[in-house]
Amino acid sequence: MLRCGDHVKILNVAVGRPQHIEWQGDLVLTSIVKTAVTHRVWVSRTNIQGDEQSDLTVHGGSGKAVYVYPSEHYSAWRHELSIDVLPWASFGENLTAVGLREDEVFIGDRYRIGSAEFIVTQPRLPCYKLALKFGRADIVRRFSKADRSGFYLAVEREGEIGVDDDVVLLERDTHALTVAEAYRLKLGGGSRTRLEVAATHPALPPGWRSAFQRRLDGDDA
Repeated sequence: MLRCGDHVKILNVAVGRPQHIEWQGDLVLTSIVKTAVTHRVWVSRTNIQGDEQSDLTVHGGSGKAVYVYPSEHYSAWRHELSIDVLPWASFGENLTAVGLREDEVFIGDRYRIGSAEFIVTQPRLPCYKLALKFGRADIVRRFSKADRSGFYLAVEREGEIGVDDDVVLLERDTHALTVAEAYRLKLGGGSRTRLEVAATHPALPPGWRSAFQRRLDGDDA
């Protein structure tokens, strides 16, 4: 389990701007295709320099400024998808990291990367744009079931980041709600006790908290 003072690493930094990709006969605007950058980049409150979200109703904003994906998942995906080569940023992540698995990272944890500081806000829920990226419709279902969601960061302090930066845990959230647990709760699992924690967790988005409260109240409508 991660502790304050533990260090993990950023293996890849990637950014992307909106582009059209053909999918099932239509052109879809998406920023899921990311390109690695080797220079240090500035992180603002809403995104990384050179990155731009396509649909701000579901992506981006201050609560989802940066998407992190654990490098440890890549070998499992290569095996599951029968893919020999799967480069970093294949899941549209901005940061590919080692040592930040969802079952060890708490919602609300605070980290420093380079000169920027971040707070963990929520797991990533899959959407159909993953299917565009991989060219296969089953990836969304597979992603949902895999418990390999990655997670979003809000930017608490703007700054510069780069490949090989240490990721320093500054403060451990006291609610002890892991990203993995929040993901399972969002998909309908979990106990009432943990729902109560999630429904009042200040780092989770208001929409998530409201949805958890409706489940507690017995009203999922």
